[in-house]
This record gives sequence, C-alpha cells and structure tokens, in this order.
Amino acid sequence: MWLIKVFGVIYFTAVCAAQYPPNVTSMPISPTTDVPESMEPSYYLPTTIYEPPVPSLQLQSDWLDVFPSEKVKFICEISGSSDWTISWHRNNQSQDADPNVSFSADGSVLTITAETQMYSGSYFCKGHHKAKAVSTQSSNSLELKVFANKPKPTVSRKPNFDKMFLGESVTFTCAAGDFSGWEYLWYHDGKEIQAPKTDVYTIDSVDHSYSGEYSCKAKRGKGPFYTEESETRSLLVSDPPTTSLKLLSPWLDVFENETVELKCEVEGSDWLTFTWYKNQQKLQTDLDEDSPYLNITQVTQTDQGVYACKVQIAFRNVISELSNNATVIVYENTPKPTLSKVPDFAQMYVGEKVNFTCKVDVSSGWNYKWYINGTLLPSATSKTITSSLSDGGKYSCKATRGEETSTAQSAEIQQDVHEIPVPDLKQTTQWLDVFPTESVKLSCGMAVSSDWTYTWHKDGQRVRPDDTVSFGTNGTTLSITSASAKHAGQYKCSGRLNNRPVNSPITSGLTLSIYDTKPRVTLLRKPEYDVMHTGDPVSFSCHINVSSGWEYLWYKDGSPLAESEKTRNISSVTMKHTGSYTCRVKRGRNAVFQSDPSQTVRLDIQERPQANIILLTGWSEVFSTDSLALRCEVQESQEMWNYTWFREGQPIDLPPSKRHVVTPQNDPEQSLYTCRGISTGRPSYSKLSESFKTKNLLLKRRVLLSISGCLFFGLIAVFLGCIILRILHKPARNEDMLEEENLFLTMAQLKDRTDAPNPLVEYITDEALNASSKEADENGTIFSETTALPISTPEDQAATTEGDGTEEDMGGLISFKQ
Repeated sequence: MWLIKVFGVIYFTAVCAAQYPPNVTSMPISPTTDVPESMEPSYYLPTTIYEPPVPSLQLQSDWLDVFPSEKVKFICEISGSSDWTISWHRNNQSQDADPNVSFSADGSVLTITAETQMYSGSYFCKGHHKAKAVSTQSSNSLELKVFANKPKPTVSRKPNFDKMFLGESVTFTCAAGDFSGWEYLWYHDGKEIQAPKTDVYTIDSVDHSYSGEYSCKAKRGKGPFYTEESETRSLLVSDPPTTSLKLLSPWLDVFENETVELKCEVEGSDWLTFTWYKNQQKLQTDLDEDSPYLNITQVTQTDQGVYACKVQIAFRNVISELSNNATVIVYENTPKPTLSKVPDFAQMYVGEKVNFTCKVDVSSGWNYKWYINGTLLPSATSKTITSSLSDGGKYSCKATRGEETSTAQSAEIQQDVHEIPVPDLKQTTQWLDVFPTESVKLSCGMAVSSDWTYTWHKDGQRVRPDDTVSFGTNGTTLSITSASAKHAGQYKCSGRLNNRPVNSPITSGLTLSIYDTKPRVTLLRKPEYDVMHTGDPVSFSCHINVSSGWEYLWYKDGSPLAESEKTRNISSVTMKHTGSYTCRVKRGRNAVFQSDPSQTVRLDIQERPQANIILLTGWSEVFSTDSLALRCEVQESQEMWNYTWFREGQPIDLPPSKRHVVTPQNDPEQSLYTCRGISTGRPSYSKLSESFKTKNLLLKRRVLLSISGCLFFGLIAVFLGCIILRILHKPARNEDMLEEENLFLTMAQLKDRTDAPNPLVEYITDEALNASSKEADENGTIFSETTALPISTPEDQAATTEGDGTEEDMGGLISFKQ
C-alpha cells in the first residue's frame, strides 16, 4: 500500500507538469505545417506565443507637486502580478530604497517622503518574470515635482482703512499660491478661528472684539501638511470718534454784552460736515456747515441754553454721536466776593503759610485784587493767595474780568502771628555711651502744646524706623532696642504741627557713642596668692573702665551670688569659699543689657596650721623651781616659724620666740597663755593655740610642795621620836623573855638533822623563782645565790657584820641567830 501511494503521487505530479502554462496564447499547427520527421505524430503539441503585459503606473496620493516632508505614493499594476517582480525608475535611473524611499512587500507600491528636490523627476516601473527571463515594457511615467521650501501665504484686507468703526464690514483673503488641495486656517491673535476653510474670511459687522492681528495657514493631505503661517495683518476697531465741544471764550456763564465762542472738535481729517444744536434742537442759522466754530457776540438773555454738535465722515456714512454739552448762562448783576482763609487757626506762627480765598459765587474767569490793611498787593491776582506770615494784618479782596466787569470789595479778616517754640530734647536712659545690643531712648517734646509730630535727625540725616529703631506716638520718643555702630552720632529733633506746615527750629544735639564691642570686665583678687588659708581676708574687684550705671553680678562655680556691689570682700575665708569666681555687669531697665562674663579667678583655700603649747618644765622640776618653760610649735608644717605669745588674749611685748618662761615676777596673776606662729612665707601666721592654764599648774605645784613638806617634817619627827624612845627604853627582864631556843634551830642543829626542812622553802615557791628569773632577764641583771642582798638600814648592816664568819653551803645565807 505504501508503494501504491508513492507511485500515485509521482503520476499526478507528472500529469500536472504536462499542463499548459497559464496566460499563454496557443496556436494549433495545421496539417500542412512541416513536422520534423524525428517526431512521432502522437507527441505533437500546439505552438504558443506569450506577449508580456504592460505595467500601469498610477498616483495613489493626491498630487504630484509637493513640498518638503509631504509623502507621494505610486502603485505599479501588472496583470498576473504574482509571476512578476517590479523595478522602479526615476529619470531612467533605477530607484533604490533609502531613508526617504520605501517599497511595499511585493514591490508594487513606492512611497516617497519628499525631503529635498533630489526626488523630483519622471517615475515609471517595469515587470520582470519570476521564472523566465522576460521583462515587460516600461509603464507610463508620472512627473513628480518637489519644491525646496514650504509656501508662505499672504493676507490682504478690504477695506484697508487704518481704523474700522463699529458695524462696518471687512474681508480678509489668504493667498497660498497656484497649488491644489488647500484648506485654509484663520487665526486671530494667535488663536484659530472657527471659520470656513476657504481662502476668504469675512466679518459682516465688526465690534471691539475683532480688533487684533490676523493671519492664515494652509494645509492639505491626510498627514496633514501645513504651510508656513502668513504675516499678520492688523485690524483696529474703534467707536465712531466722539466730538468734543470746546469753549474758546473765557467762560460759559457770562454777563450781558460779553462774548461766547465754541468749537466742535473731532479726530481725523475725514470728518467734514458740522451740525449745531441748542437745547437738542438744530440751530436754524446761516452757519457754515464746513466750519467747526460757533460765535455769539453781544450776549443777551435769549442766548442762554445748552449747546452741542455732530460730525459726519465723508464717503463712509458714519455719523458721530452728539458731542458734550456746553451750557451758556447769562447773568443780569455782578456778585460780591466772600473772603476765607485755610487753615483757620486762631494761633498762627511766623513763617506759616495761610491761604486766603476770594470766592465769587457766580460765573468764572475772574481776576482778583488783594489788599492788606487797605493797601493793594499788586503781585497777587489769583483767586487764592499764600501768605508767609511775618506780621499780622487785615486782609480783603475783590474780583474783576474783562474791561467792564468788576465786583465790590469783600469783608476783612484779621490775622495774628506768633513765634515758633523750640522742642526740648532729653535722654530717657541714664547714659549716652552704650555698647552693642544695649537699648537707648531719647525724648523730644513741646511744653506749649501736644499737637506736634517730631522728626529725628542723626548727623544731619533723617532717622528712619527699622528693625532696631522705633518711634513713640507722634515721634515723641526715639528707641533703639539693640544699638550698633551705625547708631552712633549726634541726634537732634524738630517738631511739626499736626496737619499744618509749621516746623520748629532744630534742637541742640545729644551725642550717642557706641563702643565697638561689649564691655570687657576684669576680675581682680587681692591678695593674689595661689593658695589662701582659712582666716585670710580676700577682696574681689570687678572692673569696667567705660560708661556708668553698672550693676554687678557675681558668680561662684557658675552659681549666682547675692552681692551686687563692685567689690566683694571676705573678711575671713573658710573652706566653703573655695571655688571659681566670675563677674559681669548689667544695666538698663529690667537689666536688659549684660556684658560677657569676666575671666575666671580661682580661689583655693587650705586649713591654716595649728599652733600648740608644750610644757617643757617636767614634774620633777615643778617642785624645784618657780618658773615654767613653755614651747610653741606649729605641727605638720615645713615652714620656718617665729612665735608670738599672748597672755589673756593680749600680745606679750617680747621679741618673737619659740620658748616662753612664766615666773611669778612676770605673771603674778598666773594667766592664760596662747601662742601663734609667724612666718615670712605662706601662710604668714598659724591658728592661735589652745589656752595653756598656768594658774592650775602652779596651784598643783604648791599643793604638792605642801604635801611633800609635811611628809618631810613628819619623817624627821618620827626619826627623832625613835631616837628618844631608844634612849629612854629600859631592857626587859630575863624572866619576862621567851625562850628563843624553842623557836628556831641553829644552823648546826639543822645540819645534824636530816628531817629538818630548809627554812627558805616556806617562803620561796616555784612562781617566785620563775618571776625572779623573768625580772632578771628584763632588767639585764642576773642575780645568783652568791649575790649579796642589799642592806639599806644600820640594823641590816650590823647583822651583816655579825655574819662575816664562815659561810655555809646555803647559798651564802646567814642564820638569823648563831
């Protein structure tokens, strides 16, 4: 089955290939036509001749004369075009694609963007068979013309008057050249007008909204393509000119026999016809309609009325509105003037100006004559005169006009004149030499009146308010809230009466001095030792060498102190006064201005060393002398000291000495003694010592001496009594004496007996032996059994003498009885 399908496809392919090609003209061969012998009759085919079709070139865009950036599209049509490829030609040259030339996918459409004139020329196309080497003839040609620049239309206007009046018609025409396909756009003051797209724009009846600049622009195509915008053409729409009625004579309200002359004026030279009206009625007189003048001589009551005029323009049928009115009034009698003055103040000052007005209630054009104290002032001829007063007087006037008309003289006005007072300039603040940021206030006042406004001057220039300078009500005060160098100078003031041109003389000046910087405050300390000692006096002084009115502020370790004087004195410093001290100054109401702090001065305080009194006389010496030796010492100090002694708080008139001797001769009252160390260094003196009470000491000495005296004399009395008793003592009888043999054993007896105890055993114990050894060690003396005991009494010495015999082996001890 697969092979059958393959052979079937081959068969049908061969059949199809044997078909005649389309669009080929076939011609059958007649029997008489010679056939090559080599061909079999069954394979004869008819002979066909092919004629290539002729391409047709058509313009798909709208026109062949184009401008830069316009697009042109050509289409080349060939019957059976699917078998043909198309080539394009311009001026017999092949046209290839470039940035401004493009072809459709099958090449049948040529699109040109006409950027330059190089694309102008004759265009045609040809076809080329895709399978055979056959080309068609050239198509018909189309001539494309590309202009170098966009066209610029021109605008014209009819009628072309400089001014068009309301209601007139005007037509604008836009000419873009002899090209086709244009639509026209119209613009008024740069904005497009919603008007027909034709080259003519007509305004049937103009008004003021149509005034402005007109221009046009043309467009065509689907792009679309726009021409340049034309130059503008102006249209000025005006109201019909208003006629103006002008009085040429001096006045409209006249007296009989005076003259009135009027003129009807209008702008432009085309207004030719004049028509006059009186009380809205046309004047029926023999007036020249081409003349703009109306003259009325020798006026009478019948000429009184309201006059006006109209003007018509030539060739345009435009008539002006009625002019303004001119009312002519005719009087029968002349008036009497009234005199007034402004300002009408009761008190006037020398140099002040007063305006006198002479008023006539009717008509106008008056000339005036002025009188003072009945004397004519020939230089004053106006209705109002200004008099700079130096002397008082009576003023009057009268009015005249022309040669015939004159009024009566007015009533008189009396004017008195006074001298101008001088203001009083004072300083409100306490000083005129100030520092930057400090405030200053000056006052200027007039004692006689409060109706003055004051002007301030500094060095001849007027002072203006700013962020630091302000004025009080009516300028009575000048306040400078934060002074600086620009405010320095001499200040003066002057007064001006409210609503009156009266200026007082300028006062004498007050000179304000401004220092360059804030005041520098210096803090001094006396004495200036690095370290002070308790009890020393210290004085701080806060110095400022400029200006006055200062209040002083004191600080210790940054905390304010209560003192406000220039000097801070501490009569006796203590440890609590240790710290860093500064000061500053302030002044002004509420102490607004303050200086910068002074330099810091350090105060360091140490405890003053203590003096002590030491008794040099020992107790053993107390009983053997009447004098006491005292010594003064300053402890814990390396300084070289001298000492001053005090008795009962009063200094002793002796040279300074470390040692002082108290005797009954120099101190019979036995007072309290103190001392103080004195040094050439720092500290210069010590604290006063504690009081030494010699009175108590001498009292003890006397008590002890009394006791010792009693003991001494008592011992002598006992000794004498013993001697007397010994002398007077009788020996006892033998029978009364006890047998001593039974009481004690002799040494010989003790030696013979073995049971007899050693007598010392009863008295000498182990504890006593150990104690004796210890005491010997401590005292550095070693006692042996052979050391003889000391003998302090005659009886002991006698006993010793008696025992000088043979010593026995009992440690050198001798029996109480041999």
